[in-house]
Parts: sequence; structure tokens; C-alpha cells
Amino acid sequence: MKILFVSLGCDKNLVDTEHMIGSLAGRELPGSGGAYTFTDNEDEAEIAVVNTCAFIDAAKEESIEAILSLAQRRQSGQLKVLIVAGCLAQRFKEEVLTELPEVDAVIGTTAADQLPAVLEKVLSSSYSAEPSEKPACFESLRKAPDLSGKRTLTTGGGYGYLKIAEGCSKCCSYCVIPSIRGPFRSVPMEKLIQEAEQLAGEGVKELILVAQETTVYGTDLYGEKKLPELLRRLCRIEGFEWIRILYCYPEEITQELIQVMKEEPKILHYLDMPIQHASNAILQKMHRRTSKAELIEVITHLREEIPDICLRTTLITGFPTEDEKQHKELLAFVRKMKFDRLGVFTYSREDGTLAAKLKPQVGARVKKARQKEIMLLQQEIAFKKAARMKGKKLRVMIEGRIADQDGVYTARSYRDAPGVDGLVFVESDRTFLSGDFVTVRVTGAQGYDLIAREA
Repeated sequence: MKILFVSLGCDKNLVDTEHMIGSLAGRELPGSGGAYTFTDNEDEAEIAVVNTCAFIDAAKEESIEAILSLAQRRQSGQLKVLIVAGCLAQRFKEEVLTELPEVDAVIGTTAADQLPAVLEKVLSSSYSAEPSEKPACFESLRKAPDLSGKRTLTTGGGYGYLKIAEGCSKCCSYCVIPSIRGPFRSVPMEKLIQEAEQLAGEGVKELILVAQETTVYGTDLYGEKKLPELLRRLCRIEGFEWIRILYCYPEEITQELIQVMKEEPKILHYLDMPIQHASNAILQKMHRRTSKAELIEVITHLREEIPDICLRTTLITGFPTEDEKQHKELLAFVRKMKFDRLGVFTYSREDGTLAAKLKPQVGARVKKARQKEIMLLQQEIAFKKAARMKGKKLRVMIEGRIADQDGVYTARSYRDAPGVDGLVFVESDRTFLSGDFVTVRVTGAQGYDLIAREA
């Protein structure tokens, strides 16, 4: 039977999906002697697993649309099994089972390893379509993360994600993650080293560390921050050319971490550092643990210590009680800090969070207008920064070839995380494969992207 996996939301979710795929690879179908095979073609799939996101309204809507699209195929009989996993299943399990009769089973965020058993039950002759009898796998949100099983990479292009922890204990007032992913739990270092070695053996050249928050890795297991030690050990693994760190909370960035970034040539001078806002009043209501002055201090220090560092951040606009003065304060902060990369979410009112009860809530039109204003400012900053790259040499990793243009490739530099940042379009007379590294000289810019020739 051909099985389709749909992975929505963040790269941490993608790692879970890759482990679910790995758990079925080579496994025999119940009672048939055949094996599961995988497809990315919805039209030929007989089984579909949707690993969902439920972080904000837009993510929930995307997940529901994906489920409904597959539910139509399930209703018509083209699809034999439909399983919903991940954050939406965890957060709305009763609604999914009762309001979507086409769904055959639900799997929570800590029960992804139960997929083979769930499929075996759904495919058995004793399976009942009654909502109360459908498999619903949910385990404790305090369950230690176990990523030691098989994993099938889906990223291609020479990069792969290493999820170093699960859950979050920060409890920001707008966020549902602790309630659907549980408290922060680090993956033991030895298991991470073992998984990283496997990824290197499969050809991964760029290892990207992810978690809800990477900077506090190890505090729950070892009583202290162990990210610097983990990074040094990962740098010793042969095969990796680049190591990228995502999701570093500003208050947790230590001098030891900065020093490791400076000393280890494999670690890219790139940090994803979500700050969310710059008004002290809003930061306090968000339950963030930094002030505007502290944010300026961290950013300034990083740039002094690592002059070529590329800083990415994310902001939330239209948070409850945010007025025009606080919005202008955020704009002024963005203009002053000149982040290399920046994304803006409009605030999403999530049931069960403290922020959902705050008044007044900001109207949708105002939120959108403020988001647009910030992004127009950031676009101006980013375009100028890209234009100033002209003439500089960069080492880039080839991602692919542009089909209708001879000798033109897409690539990423250390300044570009996959899927969220820009690209480098490389002209060359040579032939490259995905994952190859080449030194280029930038010849120009096209918006957020760079144009370059092999140097």
C-alpha cells in the first residue's frame, strides 16, 4: 500500500514526520507479506498521515484544509486510511474524531512512535469506524523524547535537522506550546551524537539544530546549559561542513556559546533569535524575560564579538493592548537594530492562554496594517544589506539547478537558513550537484536574493 505523509508547521514537526516514515520503512503490511511504500502523489496514495500544526490560527486553518482535502478522498474510497497526528490532534482530539468521521485515528505529539501499531489496528478486520472505538494514542506530555528509532530524511539538498529537545517551559502568555508539547525536555547528548553521526553518514553536510529553545539545552538533564559542549562534540563528526543554530532566546545566550561560535569553523555565524517585541510594557505582558535595553545589549554584544554575524528575529504585532505609540516604538527599534532577517506574525488569540483574556484586543485590520508597515521597513533594510554584498566572496551550498537556464544554480550562504531566508543564484560553467560547496563572488542583488558567479 502506498502511504502519503503531509508534514505541516515547523521543522521540529518535520523531524517527527521523518521518524514516523522511518518507523514504517521496510515494515510488512499486516497479514499481507507486502511492505509499505511511500509516495508524494496524493492521487495514488492509499494511506495518508497528516502531521499537523496548531500554533496559531493560520497554522490550524492550513492543517484543517489538508485534512478536509484528504477526507474527501477517504469518503469516496480512493483513500483507505486517514490518520491525523501532531499538534492539532493533541489540542483538539475529541473534535477531530467526532466532527471528522473520515479520520480513522489520531496520534498525539508524544506518541508518534505508535504509528505502526495504529496502522496495524486500522487495517485489521476488527477495525470499527465508531468514534469511541477509533485508535487515539496520547501519552504523557512529560514523556522523555526518544528519537533513537529509524529516520528517513526528506529534506534533500545536503541538510538535515537535529531536534535537541522537546517542549518548552517559558510559558509566554500568548503561546500554546507548553500545553500541547509539554515542558522542556532535552534529548540525552549521547543519543544526539549517535543520530548526528547517522545523518552525516547519509550525506548531510549542513546540520541544523532545532528545539523550541536551543539555548537552554541540558539544563533539565545536567543542571546546566550544555549547548556549547554539544556543539563542540558535533564539530568533531566528519562529514558536516556547516552547523547552524536556530531558536536562541536572547536572555539565554552566554559568552561561552559566543566563544564556541568564534572558535569552531563549522559553526555558522548565524543566529535565529526570536524577540517578539521591543516595548517593555508589551514584553512584560507577553511574559518575555528581556527588556528593550537588554535586547539592545545582547544584539550589540553579538555584533561586536562576531562582526559578520547574521541575525534573524521574529516579531508579533497587534498583541492585546498594543497601542499606536508601542507600535511606533517597535518600528523605531527595527530601524535602529537593522536585523539581517526578520519575520512578523500578527497576534493570534489562542484559547487557554493568558493573553486571550487581555483587553482590549487589537482589531484584525489594525494588526494587518501594522504587520505590513514593519515588513515594508524590513524590506528596505534587507534590500540595502543585500545590495552592499556586491563584490564580496561567499562560500555557498548548491541546492539545485534552474531548469530553464543553463549554468544557473540556486544556493544558500551561511546567511540563509532553508525555507525562511533568501537564495544565492550562482552562474557557473561547471556542473554541480545538490550539497556541493563552491566559492562565489556576488555580482548583484535581486530583492532579498543575491546574484553571483563562481569565483
